[in-house]
Amino acid sequence: MGKNIIRVARGLEKADLVLKNAMILNVFTEEFLPGDVAVVGDRIAGVGEYSGDREMDCSGKYIVPGFIDSHVHIESSMVSPLEFTKYIVKRGTTGIVADPHEIVNVCGAKGMDYILDATENVPSNVIVMVPSSVPATDMETNGAGKFLKDDIMPYMSHPRVRGLGELMRFVDVLEGHEETMEKVEAFSDYIIDGHAPGLTGKDVQAYRAAGVLNDHECATAEEVVEKIRAGFQILIREGSGAKNLEQLVKGLLNARIPLDRCLFCSDDRHLEDIETEGHMDFCVRKAIKLGVPVEKAYKIASYNAAQFYKIPHSGAVCAGHLADLVVLNDAENVEISFVIKSGNVVDEEWLNSFKYELKDETLLNTVKINQISVEDIKCESKGDVLELVPHQLLTLHKREEVPSVDNMFVPNEEYSKLVVVERHGQNGNIGVCPMKGYGIKNGAVATTVSHDSHNIIAAGDNDEDIVCAINKLKETQGGYVIASSGKVVDVLPLQIAGLMSIENAKAVQKQTAKMVEMAREMGVAEGVDPFITLSFMALTVIPEVRLTEKGMFDVRKMEFMV
Repeated sequence: MGKNIIRVARGLEKADLVLKNAMILNVFTEEFLPGDVAVVGDRIAGVGEYSGDREMDCSGKYIVPGFIDSHVHIESSMVSPLEFTKYIVKRGTTGIVADPHEIVNVCGAKGMDYILDATENVPSNVIVMVPSSVPATDMETNGAGKFLKDDIMPYMSHPRVRGLGELMRFVDVLEGHEETMEKVEAFSDYIIDGHAPGLTGKDVQAYRAAGVLNDHECATAEEVVEKIRAGFQILIREGSGAKNLEQLVKGLLNARIPLDRCLFCSDDRHLEDIETEGHMDFCVRKAIKLGVPVEKAYKIASYNAAQFYKIPHSGAVCAGHLADLVVLNDAENVEISFVIKSGNVVDEEWLNSFKYELKDETLLNTVKINQISVEDIKCESKGDVLELVPHQLLTLHKREEVPSVDNMFVPNEEYSKLVVVERHGQNGNIGVCPMKGYGIKNGAVATTVSHDSHNIIAAGDNDEDIVCAINKLKETQGGYVIASSGKVVDVLPLQIAGLMSIENAKAVQKQTAKMVEMAREMGVAEGVDPFITLSFMALTVIPEVRLTEKGMFDVRKMEFMV
């Protein structure tokens, strides 16, 4: 049984490990206090004055609880759950709340089973939410078909499942759609995550009355204040495509709204951005610079998430909790010295002790398309244009004269051609439209990462390169492709469901960074992530207009455009 943690807490026995002479964050009183942290096994035995078999002098350092990402799609990291958690734990993220609706859209229950199995033994605490909106709307074609009440019920009893994932079908909730409401009612005693961009007025009240508890889609100060006042927890998002933290934090501080109902999340974040900027540590650092008190910023990143998602023994540096700790050289600048996870110092030797083997190889064969030709992606000029909004997932619907020949749209540097190809072997449909604000020239980008149904999405300034990039994805069974001058110039294979690589995170991060830089050199605009922004252009729940394999879709009217 090991040492008696109670005897260690009382000072009658030595701890296994003691972090000595630090300033320790007390999240309950929001103050840093001097002392030691005594660790026995994977738990904190006590905070105060202790001695141990092993002691680490932390004079001049600060100790805070491990960070928790309150809403993340592991699949969007493009690496396996093991590789993702190995990557983020070094940045102090010792817990995540994962919503696997990306892989479930592609593979159904097989995808859900994979995520649960692959997160069973990883260097981070992983809570899982059962996807609620598969597919995100009835307007698109996914690989799994509908994931209904009978499909999700078996997962309710899983010890790491906390509830229903983001309820993207918020219109269904407001209108009392039977299939959606059956899921909501089944999870009425669980946590139900929200997703309601731009919702306002009585609809906000109705969404909360349905039992939805939070939202991570706030984009303006007015929206975040209204939703907090309506009783929602707010997940302040700072991803690679959607960067909402600055606007939301400024809005809350200016309105003098308490931050106790706020959590941090990444939603979708590139490994490259984690490498260069950080993960939850980046959120904390940015919040502090915007004026959030240091102690409060760390509390938002840990205790608030642990409490809301009922993550046991997490979110505080106190006796009985898991020894998930971030040791800092500088608290204000979030300069990490080292990380402790479950009593272990996070280093390469410890991280390499974790292993996982994929059990279901059908997850490696999910791109089912015929060879695409230039004829397949022709587009009549109708004047409807999808315009990107820098640093946002929102789009604008514009009516503009686009370049054309014989009434057929011809893309250029200003107006890219956006193409969506159904890739699950369901119908082979192809949607095409003009897109403004992407900026690529002399080439094209294509990917199987396309939220949430994950059909192939591509954009370019000429048809030949678009077709070349799309066809390469069939060969690689998913991934990122850049084509130029009629040939593939770079590729990142994502073999697991067309979403995740079988390679290690460092290799994927380096290749992603290389391809992002290449896309930038080809003209993709600043404020637009070449891949992540593109991957949201088929998601028919974020205003104003999207493109699916069936054509352009007006999100405001919830109907296809003709």
